[in-house]
Amino acid sequence: MEGSICFPHLGITLTNVVKSFQIGGLTIACYGIVLAAAMMTGLFLVMKLAKATGQKEDDYFDLGIIAIAVAVVCARIYYVVFSWDYYSSHLAEIFNLRKGGLAIYGGVIGGVATVLVYCHIRGFYTRRMLDTMSVGLVWGQALGRWGNFFNREAFGEYTDNLFAMRLPVSDVRASEITEMMRAHIQTINGVDYIQVHPTFLYESLWNLGVLAVLLLVTWRKQSRIRSGSCLEGEDDGVVFLLYLLLYGLGRFWIEGLRTDQLILFGTGLPVSQVLSGILAAVSAILLICWQVRKKRNGKQVKRGGY
Repeated sequence: MEGSICFPHLGITLTNVVKSFQIGGLTIACYGIVLAAAMMTGLFLVMKLAKATGQKEDDYFDLGIIAIAVAVVCARIYYVVFSWDYYSSHLAEIFNLRKGGLAIYGGVIGGVATVLVYCHIRGFYTRRMLDTMSVGLVWGQALGRWGNFFNREAFGEYTDNLFAMRLPVSDVRASEITEMMRAHIQTINGVDYIQVHPTFLYESLWNLGVLAVLLLVTWRKQSRIRSGSCLEGEDDGVVFLLYLLLYGLGRFWIEGLRTDQLILFGTGLPVSQVLSGILAAVSAILLICWQVRKKRNGKQVKRGGY
């Protein structure tokens, strides 16, 4: 059935899943609604976390509004740059966001850059703001992936695993159907279906796990500050590095399953997979250096106490 999304091994079949709907002659894309909800709820979470950690909510509201706008622009630029073979011949399509085409890493880069500039201008502590913003960011990524669900995009190669997702061929862009998918097309009641990895779902669930870890680390840090076993600001930056490490690891794996990868010029390598590997490696090294330095400083304090 066209418009359906099925998870056959889970016994879940959703019918009439629309990509868009109309209100008063205006076409509203479900993709856009999901992204807007992800951004606003992410900002709400950041403000609540700021309040819980003794920071000013208004500072994060101002930063969040600017960061969201910059992130959207950067996400589009990132996508267009690494899809230039298409957009160089379709320049007018560069500004058409209704068809999707936002790269999360572009948004992350834009958002982090905004935090750095904002903190420099306003004189705020950068590492603390990056920690707080990363919690809202990973939540926004987890929810935002469901925009790909409505668009029937960001899926992986053919699979018959437990989470396999079945989509009507007519609902999917022809360029994203691989030879392996075509070899396993199923015809049910006269409708052709492909069966694929729901990589949007994998990433959404992974990001929720990352969110849980970041919140736990934040809570433990605040508990240590209240007990006096940790100085204010001593561990700032750790949550952000954990976000880069954990998200990078998950994205590195998931990107390898996708069939709509953006390719790094002249290499044949998925750019997001390369970037994920680099971010994960660098953040892991920085976390290890931080831990070694913290232990060394702790030993020096103990020696000074004798």
